[in-house]
Amino acid sequence: MIPYAKQSITQEDIDTVIQVLGSDFLTQGEMVPAFEQAVADRVGALFGTATNSATSALHIALLALDVGQGDHVWTSPITFVATSNAALYCGATVDFVDIDPDTFNLSMEVLVEKLDRARDEGKLPKVVIPVHMGGSPCDMSTLARLADEYGFRIIEDASHAIGGRFGDGMIGNGRFSDITVFSFHPVKIITTGEGGMTVTNNESLDHKMKMLRSHGITSDPKLMVPMPAELIFNYQQQQLGFNYRMTELQAALGLSQLNRLDAFITERNRQASDYRQAFSDLPVQFQQVAESDSSSYHLFIVRLSNCNEQRHRAVYDLMYTKDVMVNLHYIPVYLQPYYRGLGFQPGHCPEAELYYREALTLPLFPDLKHEEWQHVVEAFKTSLEETA
Repeated sequence: MIPYAKQSITQEDIDTVIQVLGSDFLTQGEMVPAFEQAVADRVGALFGTATNSATSALHIALLALDVGQGDHVWTSPITFVATSNAALYCGATVDFVDIDPDTFNLSMEVLVEKLDRARDEGKLPKVVIPVHMGGSPCDMSTLARLADEYGFRIIEDASHAIGGRFGDGMIGNGRFSDITVFSFHPVKIITTGEGGMTVTNNESLDHKMKMLRSHGITSDPKLMVPMPAELIFNYQQQQLGFNYRMTELQAALGLSQLNRLDAFITERNRQASDYRQAFSDLPVQFQQVAESDSSSYHLFIVRLSNCNEQRHRAVYDLMYTKDVMVNLHYIPVYLQPYYRGLGFQPGHCPEAELYYREALTLPLFPDLKHEEWQHVVEAFKTSLEETA
C-alpha cells in the first residue's frame, strides 16, 4: 500500500537523536531553544515557542491573545478539527467562514459579508484563524487589511505550510499576523515525531506562550513579580498553564530535518507539477496557487469535476483496491457529530460541502519512488474510467 504521506528519516536524523540520548538532558536542555531559534530564523520571525503538538500551540496562541468566555473565533471549515477545538478549549464561541472553491482557503468575499453582519449584531470575532490549506497560502494581505478595519487579531494555522511563501516573504514571518503555528507531525513537511511551534514578532506574546506551555511558570528574573522574602526562589507560577513542552529528542530531530527543508519543498513541488501534467486532460480541478505565492505542497488535492457522492466514494474505494492510500482533507468541521451537537447544520458553508463531496488527496511525499508515483497515476486514471 502506497501511503498518502510519510516521514523521511535519514541516518543523520537518527544519529542526531542518539547523541541527545547520551547527553545529560532529555528535556529542558539546549536543543529546544536551538530549534526554536532555527525555525524562527528560517521563516523570518523573531521568536519561537516549541510545543508537544500543533494543537497545543494553537491553544496557547489563543490564550496569549486573551481569548476566553464570550469571545468569538472564526476559521475555515476545511481543516482538521484541532483548529476550532483549540478555541473551544478557551471557552470561546466558534464559527466558520466558507472557502474559495479554487484555492480551498478562506473566501475573502464571504468573510467581508460575514464581518459586516457580525458588526451590525455586535458579534465581531476577536480572532480569525486562516488555514493555509495543503500548504498553499491564504490571502494574508487582504486578511490583514480586514483585521485593521474590523479590529480582530490573526493566528495563522500553517500546520501544512512551513517552507511556503506568500509574495516575497516566508509563511510565518509575522508581517500579516500576530502569531503563526506550525505542525511537525510525521506526515508534515518536517517532523519531530509529534510537535508544533508558535512563531511571532511580539516579545510579550512569546513570553506568555512560553509560560503557558510550561505550567505558567517563569524562571526569568526580569519577569518575576515581588514576593515576601521567605517565598523568593528560582521560579514563579504566574498563570494557570499546561505541560505542553517539546522534548530534547524531538527538537534534535527537528533541527536535523530543518536542514533538508528546501530539498523537501523542491521535491514536493516537482511531484505536484508532474501530477498536474499527467492529469491535464482529466475531468479534475487542481488547487489554485497565486503566481506570486509558493505552496509547500503538504497535500496534493484534486476535485472530481461534477461528481456525485456515489462516484466520489467509488473512486476512493477503488484506489484502495489498487494499493493506493488516498485520503479526504477534510470533512467540514461543523458536520462532525460533536459540532452538530453545538447547533451547526448542513448548509452552513455550501462551498465547503461541495468541496467535501469532490476532493481526494493523492500520495505526495519526498521518498515517493518514481515507479510508485507512476502506479498512483495509472490507478487514478483507471479508477476514473471504471466509475465514469
